[in-house]
Amino acid sequence: MTSSSHYIPQSDPPLPPWETLPTMYDLPSDNPEEPGLPDDFHFLQPLLLYLTFQPINWNPELVYSAADLNLYYDLQHPLWYKRPDWFGVVGVGKLYKGQDLRLSYVTWQEPANPFVVVELLSPGTEDEDLGTRRTSAADKPPSKWEVYERILRIPYYIVFSRYTNELRAFQLVGGHYEPMNLTEGRLLMPEINLSLGLWQGSFRDIEKSWLRWFTLRGELIPSPTEEAAAATERAMIAEQEATEAKQEAAQAKRKAEQLAERLRQLGVNPDELD
Repeated sequence: MTSSSHYIPQSDPPLPPWETLPTMYDLPSDNPEEPGLPDDFHFLQPLLLYLTFQPINWNPELVYSAADLNLYYDLQHPLWYKRPDWFGVVGVGKLYKGQDLRLSYVTWQEPANPFVVVELLSPGTEDEDLGTRRTSAADKPPSKWEVYERILRIPYYIVFSRYTNELRAFQLVGGHYEPMNLTEGRLLMPEINLSLGLWQGSFRDIEKSWLRWFTLRGELIPSPTEEAAAATERAMIAEQEATEAKQEAAQAKRKAEQLAERLRQLGVNPDELD
């Protein structure tokens, strides 16, 4: 007969998973075998996505995005995680439970799964990122593609290669990822009133093709630095226009005074003229 001391205490009714499973404080947030970011591009490109991810129809306080952050996804295997190059979520605050910066994104502790994920292709990860290599062993973590499509059911999955500037996108349709078509060179996401596309320009003083967010109509979503620069330029233009207006007014006043003096020389009082 089994001793009662071997039984695991259970509450009645059982507690929900988010109260019994590990939180972000319990799970590791780094991988000693993959220290740091792999290169400059994997730092700068996600940063530009982070700065310009501003869904127009969402309260900014309920928009969250992250780069190179552990994404925990499986209740049955709570130590399994993926580490997307960048992902964005809507309906989630910027702080964990409104109090702390996140160490990881633990889906069973959060109110929503990611809405869009971006992976930056590297030669060693291309097969997994594009779903051409699947995991069949039950005791092995599934591939990124399987996690994003089957487990988390993330609506949009984007893959970008900086080597070829090729942009590939997949939308969840009927439980499976279907390739998306570009519209005027951009990927439309009407649910958040944004689109994603390539932009040839300078970011952090580096000129190249960058992946960044646009409005649905194709207008750039400015980064805070760009917005500040645009505001400064508008202020300078307004100041210049005000100066020119003052100069024109002063010039008109001088001409009027000169005309009045000429009339007086001719014996006409300009103050009596209609």
